[in-house]
Amino acid sequence: MDHRDSGRLARGLEPLHAMAYFAAETDEHLTAAGLKPGRMTYFAGRAAPMGAVGAGVVTATFYSFHPGLVARHVPAAWSLADPATIVTARFAAVDAALRRMLGDDVVASADMAEAARLARRASEACAVEARPLAAAHLDLDWPSEPHLVLWHALSILREHRGDGHVTRLLDAGLDGCESLVSYTATGRGFVAPFAMTSRGWSQEEWDAAARRLSSRGVLDPGGALTDTGKGLRKTIEDDTDRLGAAPWAHLGAEGAARLGGIGGRLVQALLAAGCFPDGVFATR
Repeated sequence: MDHRDSGRLARGLEPLHAMAYFAAETDEHLTAAGLKPGRMTYFAGRAAPMGAVGAGVVTATFYSFHPGLVARHVPAAWSLADPATIVTARFAAVDAALRRMLGDDVVASADMAEAARLARRASEACAVEARPLAAAHLDLDWPSEPHLVLWHALSILREHRGDGHVTRLLDAGLDGCESLVSYTATGRGFVAPFAMTSRGWSQEEWDAAARRLSSRGVLDPGGALTDTGKGLRKTIEDDTDRLGAAPWAHLGAEGAARLGGIGGRLVQALLAAGCFPDGVFATR
């Protein structure tokens, strides 16, 4: 597979993983396990496969979050619920969320089982070198039910791709806030207000990052990407696709196309069920 094709497939399937961050069931199950509602369930839920790590490790691996925001929730989370309990609660939340949004018939369908097999085959080809989040998720025991296998496999693939993306952002000289400012300037993905507040950056810090990018010729005075900035973001995304291509190449073009077809229908069903709130993602 061409790495650009595999990149489009990975981005197209990402809502099947990311819906867990917005589903009400995540807060419900993780607070029932002992965590405080809100940001703590996000940080602890995503970091739990790595064990009871400190705020520095979470900041390093998540990259675009304000260190102060992370430190307000980690390591305090581990005193309320141990990582193994959180992992179990997270799978239970995903189970409940997918059943609510897709329905039991879809969850138990032959297509779901096939998609799970294909995604797991791809995920098992993820290299762990310099991929801490992917490696941690790969170390978890596999669930037995196909819809959870699919979600877990796509989580591994997403973290594998994300680990590579962080490496590329670092190489490009973009810190966590600068990476968000330049990304939202593309008009794709997160809208700027959500990216800023959800990642814990103040308006002053956001504006300072924009000035630094402007001084480098990445942004123009109005905050739009310059030609240099567009080229930088394109190179970063292209390299992210290239660094994340191996699992999809292992799956092969036919298997990837089949997973993309089934997964695309599942994504459309999740979107129709309102898996993401308004005001989070750009419309173009």
